[in-house]
Amino acid sequence: MGGMRFLIVSGMSGAGKSRALDALEDLGFYCVDNMPISLIPKFAEISMEAKGKYENVAIVTDVRSGHDFEELFDSLDNVMPDGREYQVLFLDASTEVLVNRYKETRRKHPLDTDGAGVKEAVARERELLEPIRSRADFIVDTTALSTVKLNEHLLNLFGEGSAESRMIISIISFGFKYGIPTESDLLFDVRFMPNPHYDPALRPFTGIDKAVRDYVFSTDVADKFMDHVGSLLDFLIPNYLKEGKTSLVISIGCTGGRHRSVAIAEEMRSMLKNKGYPIIVTHRDYKR
Repeated sequence: MGGMRFLIVSGMSGAGKSRALDALEDLGFYCVDNMPISLIPKFAEISMEAKGKYENVAIVTDVRSGHDFEELFDSLDNVMPDGREYQVLFLDASTEVLVNRYKETRRKHPLDTDGAGVKEAVARERELLEPIRSRADFIVDTTALSTVKLNEHLLNLFGEGSAESRMIISIISFGFKYGIPTESDLLFDVRFMPNPHYDPALRPFTGIDKAVRDYVFSTDVADKFMDHVGSLLDFLIPNYLKEGKTSLVISIGCTGGRHRSVAIAEEMRSMLKNKGYPIIVTHRDYKR
């Protein structure tokens, strides 16, 4: 599909829409979460009139946004020529897995308003979302998909470039206290670096924040580490590609997964992205 790509992302609560949106953002999409249905056609019109400002747009709409999906499609068909310049991605999962995910996170399902329980809320949601599911161009079942596998699947669907460059590189920051990511191909331990946790002013922040990043790189240890790792990856990645490897998972761990590993993961993202590799970053534990 040439020109601007306009993607409607929908699906079941707990099926991974937030993770999908993070991955799409890493793939260059301008992403908006939970936009009211009535505003989407107008936003589509504005995006098309922006003349290249928005190359790719992804908008999440689900039961939080309203239920008038037929009205949405009618409006989009009128706004976009021939009704062919938008696509729908639908995220789904088994009822059992969705219920378990809600139990694990202890979050309240958006439709569980009368105390009937999560299972009944999921059944009601399936019914409400059927009109948009039936119009989906892509249905991704996340029942058995890890974050890395979901990212890889979305890259194959929406990534650009040659077949060789479509090997996905997933960078995961994590905390050793919560366990090592089982999907790791390469693992780096950065617990030897200066630890912002011991600075009370920095403790509430994460490695995404500039102050924490500056602290981690306040000595030449982090820079030397990045130089050595960069040389290693310059050797490994082309050889992985020759072997036909389609995904590479690089895990970076510190004690809690909040400061050092996050800062290094972000630095590695920039380093590899500048070399033309498609990168998707997941900070697994930084909100714990």
